[in-house]
Amino acid sequence: MNIIKNKPFILRRDVLVCLFLIVINLAVYWQTRNHEFVSYDDNAYVTENPHVQAGLTRQTIIWSFTTTHVANWHPLTWMSHMMDCQFYGLNPSGHHLTNVWFHLVNTVLLFLLLNRLTGASWRSGFVAALFVVHPLHVESVAWVAERKDVLCTLFWLLTMWAYIYYVEKPRLHRYLLTLLTLGLGLMAKPMLVTLPFVLLLLDYWPLGRFQAGPAGSNDQGQVQVPLNSVRTRSPSSRLIWEKAPFFVVSLASCAVTFLVQQKGGAVETVEAFPLTIRIGNALVSYVSYMGKMIWPQNLAVFYPHPGTSLPGWQAVAAGLLLIFITIGVIRAGRKRAYLTVGWLWYLGTLVPVIGLVQVGAQALADRYTYVPLIGLFIMISWFIPDLLAGWRHRGIVLGGAAVTVVSALMVCTWMQLQHWKNDITLFEHALKVTANNYLAHDSLGNALAQKGMLEKAIAHYQEALRINPNLVNTHNNLGVAFLKRGEINRAIAQYYQALRLKSDSAETHNNLGVALFNLGQLDRAIGHYLTATKLDPYFSKAHNNLGNALARKGKLNEAIVHYSRALELKTNYPEAHNNLGVTLAQQGKMDEAIIQFDQALRLKPDYAQARTNLGYALDLVKESRDESSLSSTP
Repeated sequence: MNIIKNKPFILRRDVLVCLFLIVINLAVYWQTRNHEFVSYDDNAYVTENPHVQAGLTRQTIIWSFTTTHVANWHPLTWMSHMMDCQFYGLNPSGHHLTNVWFHLVNTVLLFLLLNRLTGASWRSGFVAALFVVHPLHVESVAWVAERKDVLCTLFWLLTMWAYIYYVEKPRLHRYLLTLLTLGLGLMAKPMLVTLPFVLLLLDYWPLGRFQAGPAGSNDQGQVQVPLNSVRTRSPSSRLIWEKAPFFVVSLASCAVTFLVQQKGGAVETVEAFPLTIRIGNALVSYVSYMGKMIWPQNLAVFYPHPGTSLPGWQAVAAGLLLIFITIGVIRAGRKRAYLTVGWLWYLGTLVPVIGLVQVGAQALADRYTYVPLIGLFIMISWFIPDLLAGWRHRGIVLGGAAVTVVSALMVCTWMQLQHWKNDITLFEHALKVTANNYLAHDSLGNALAQKGMLEKAIAHYQEALRINPNLVNTHNNLGVAFLKRGEINRAIAQYYQALRLKSDSAETHNNLGVALFNLGQLDRAIGHYLTATKLDPYFSKAHNNLGNALARKGKLNEAIVHYSRALELKTNYPEAHNNLGVTLAQQGKMDEAIIQFDQALRLKPDYAQARTNLGYALDLVKESRDESSLSSTP
């Protein structure tokens, strides 16, 4: 009876919690609407990806399911970016806010899910509040290229909701719905491969399906399980078999992901990162993430892998600490099952990204904590109130502490978001808080070079190569900077060094072609451009450059073919429109040339060369018409 009487109050309380979560989310993340794209992966995902920029079409949808671009298979993520481009074009504000909306929905779903499972509104609300404003989650939300994080987490939570729906009343269509949402999530990011394991954890707590007897409240009196149906709890073997199809789907996703990443060169070899180093770094990373959760400082977009320089004592100490915590949790978990579930959630969901299979050159990454930290948040949110159960003013103390913690995290998150405004702020901060960060030097060099600060850019490129001489992209970038300064031979030397490291680099062949073109060595330039287009058939810039070289040799028809191909691959390419217009004008096709110049100026209104060419073409057309008019006068 009491529950019925209090139901309107409970509903109002839950609505207020949701509104509070929405407000604090927008309070800290709304500023991202003024942020720019960053050069680190945003180019590959959006700003230099013609398929994504084309929006949702039959061809681009097929591409999203068949491509292994950026060494990943995540078609739903690609389609999400395509929809953004369809609505917002290349305005970064819309792309950023889409991430914020996903984060907001995830937060509310997390609260409602935990509240549905446990009936503990305040504890569930605190977990969701930590989730929404913790600085470790800034990377997943403020980075457009990490759309896959917030998107896959949406499906993660929807899968858990579908699973509760199934547990309440087991039916085949409810089971298949759960399997479907898992599959969709895996098509956003393979991080969901550990979700079947988490569903088993939910069976243990708070669902209590591993125990015999009817469901209701747990034997510690900690949590009520407000599922409507009363059922007989399943034995362990049945619950494991129940998850078998989920594990099969996850294993299939693991196999596809590994093959795609290996093909894309993202998986590091055992020679580069020996197994002992990987295990040591994994142990240290587990502890580092916990440390950053408690004291979120010195956060960076990239943490260089220490490799063989990782001190052995750190790995041993981290391993011992993890063992000590695990033993303590197992003991305490006999009375407080949520501790076991939260700890295993944290350990288990990090396994795919902890570095045992090393993908990329990072030691750890803030974005990897987006889902795993939920486990630790559950432990904190349930254990501390239980610990203070006998306190007279427990509610006031807990409420004050919660407000203080959430407020402090909001300030930290706001400050961390400031670093994500643009490339320069992001990578300057990374250099301040990390050591030997070659990627930050390279990326900052790119940002400075775009602003014309070549001397500073070259200094950062050279520092990156001092730290790691085997950086193909940095050799390329340094070559481009030298070329802009007119030092063609120094640029060519960098390109050859890059080719020695990676002979099948389409970017390097294209850049070398540009340098040779500037030296007037057209045949050699054409050879490298052709190699670039064979290595990467979607390389629009190489097709445009090849058109330039062919036009210079007088092969105008062949040049037009490659300009047109460049525009097929990248429709918003003003330089290709201008170059095609020049070539058409050389063939006397002035009306067609004018259309191309107009298109170039529509895409790039301050394009001085296209404006000059357009004026020249219009003058020629006018003169031609005047001459025609004079000759027809009787």
